[in-house]
Amino acid sequence: MKRLVDLVLAGLSFVILLPFYGAIAVAVRVDSPGPILHHARRVGLGGHLFTVFKFRTMASDAASGSAITQAKDPRITRVGRVLRRWKLDELPQIWNVVRGDMSFVGPRPEDPRFVLRYTPEQRDVLSVRPGITGPSQLVFREEERLLDTDDPETTYIRDILPRKLLIDLEYARRHNLLDDMRILVQTLLSSAGGTS
Repeated sequence: MKRLVDLVLAGLSFVILLPFYGAIAVAVRVDSPGPILHHARRVGLGGHLFTVFKFRTMASDAASGSAITQAKDPRITRVGRVLRRWKLDELPQIWNVVRGDMSFVGPRPEDPRFVLRYTPEQRDVLSVRPGITGPSQLVFREEERLLDTDDPETTYIRDILPRKLLIDLEYARRHNLLDDMRILVQTLLSSAGGTS
C-alpha cells in the first residue's frame, strides 16, 4: 500500500511541480557553471547502494571538500542558499521515489562512509526505504547550523547521527500510513515557512 501511495503522490507531484523544475534548472545554470543536478551515492533498503538526485546547490568543484555541509559553507551558491532554505533542492528525489530507491517518508539515506559505523542494531534502519522526509529530518531541520563547529564531521558522527538513528529506528519499527501523512504535512508546513 505504501508503494502505491508513493507512486500516486509522485505522479501528482510531477504534474504540479513541472514548471518549478524548469525555473530552478535555469536558475542553477545561470548562477554558477556546472551541471544542474548533483548525484551522490547513498545507502538504501537492505544496505543497497543507489544514486540520489538533487538540484546542485554548491560550486561545481565542491566535491573536493567535506561531505558535511555547514550553514555558512562558502561552497554554497546564491541560488543554492535559496533552494536549501525552502528544501527545493530535493525535488529531483521524486524520481528516486518512482524508481523505488526511496519513499516520500522514511529515514534519510546516509552516506556509505557513515553507514560503515552503524552498530548491528542501528543497521535495522535499513529495513525500510529511505525517505525524502522523515521524523529525524523534522527534528533536525537546523542540522547545518548545529554543524557550525571547528570539526563538523566529528560533531555529526558523535552528537547528531546517533540521535537521528534513534528516531529513525523507532520509525522503522512502528511506521504506518497515518504517521507518514502526518510527517508529510508537517514537512510541507515547515518548508512553506522557509525554516532551515
